Amino acid sequence: MPIYKYIVKNKQGENIKGKVEAISQVQAVSTLLGRDLFVIDVSPLGQRSGFLANLTKSKIKFEELVNFTRQLATMINAGLPLATSLSILEEQGKSEMSKLTGNLLKDVEGGLSFSTALAKYKENFSRIYVQLVRAGEVGGVLDDVLNRLAITMEKEKDFKAKTKGAMVYPIIILFAMAAVVVVMMVAVIPKLTLMYQDFDAELPVATKILMSVSDFFVSSWWVLLILIVGAIFSLRSYKKTPHGEKAIDALYLRIPILGVLKQKVVLTDFTRTLSLLLGAGVSLMEALDIVASAIDSAVYRGELKEINKQVEKGVTLSDAVARYDNFPAILHQMISVGEETGKLDEILGKISEYFEKESEYAIKNLTTAIEPIIMILLGLGVGFIVIAIIMPIYSLTSQF
Repeated sequence: MPIYKYIVKNKQGENIKGKVEAISQVQAVSTLLGRDLFVIDVSPLGQRSGFLANLTKSKIKFEELVNFTRQLATMINAGLPLATSLSILEEQGKSEMSKLTGNLLKDVEGGLSFSTALAKYKENFSRIYVQLVRAGEVGGVLDDVLNRLAITMEKEKDFKAKTKGAMVYPIIILFAMAAVVVVMMVAVIPKLTLMYQDFDAELPVATKILMSVSDFFVSSWWVLLILIVGAIFSLRSYKKTPHGEKAIDALYLRIPILGVLKQKVVLTDFTRTLSLLLGAGVSLMEALDIVASAIDSAVYRGELKEINKQVEKGVTLSDAVARYDNFPAILHQMISVGEETGKLDEILGKISEYFEKESEYAIKNLTTAIEPIIMILLGLGVGFIVIAIIMPIYSLTSQF
């Protein structure tokens, strides 16, 4: 039976802390009230509660969750009981992961199912993760589900690493460009401006523009900072609204190269996750509902919810998907094949591998395209600055 810790006040107004066994938190409160105690707080043993819970909750790193899932799948597949496996992982894990595993172990030993225990930690275990584990428990194939989940998470981890690695070089170059521009505007141009003023020379338009920008950087940098912070805050606030999130996402999908990459990544997540859920025995409509709420795109979320409604009315998944341009023809064609053969989960798994490769090609195209674009912008910027600086010097020397 689960154990709950409590903080109560007795008739004398004294605070008392203790533990009580109960089937549920409600029963624990009822038991304490039956003892003529004023209940302040009741929470499952091993968890913090109230304000402290919000302060101490921490999200476990994705890599740690991947390792946890893989190790748990291996141990359960080897025949170890779930509680024993969690106990071993608690001893091996790092501080936060160890605490989380310990809490899961206490919940399981207290009589909760593993999926119910996982659902208590929504900040770490997604709805997809919980539903898959629940399906594995119901079907008696928890080891198989955990193994497939571990494989999927490992693929996702590798894909995220490739994406981040591809963006490192462009980001470094952009930051370097920004730093050079700031140094030029704040330190170099003001000195040249003083020199030109001493010679009282007639300055070209390009030089006047450069000097005006430099003056703005030196004297009104705080205005630029406020504008940037204000723009970021306004954009984030707008994105938090349903209309804003959808509008920004739709605009992003239309950007050349970046939009294609976003589409391929979303389609990879959609097909892989749907394949995983269907393979675990989750119904199609429930799987679509889970995927629709978890996908990282407001546009695709809305379309998947509409697709789910159509499937509920009796429309086949392939026909429903075919009605939306954001889903390529190859997807609904392959889904149609899966529906006809009764192997929809396997077909979705194969199409997810196809979209994953397409995503990798899109990443390569992005890095290939970004490098020359950065070089062109850098060349234009440097060229403008050089012309703006050299032209007055050339004019001055010709006067002598």
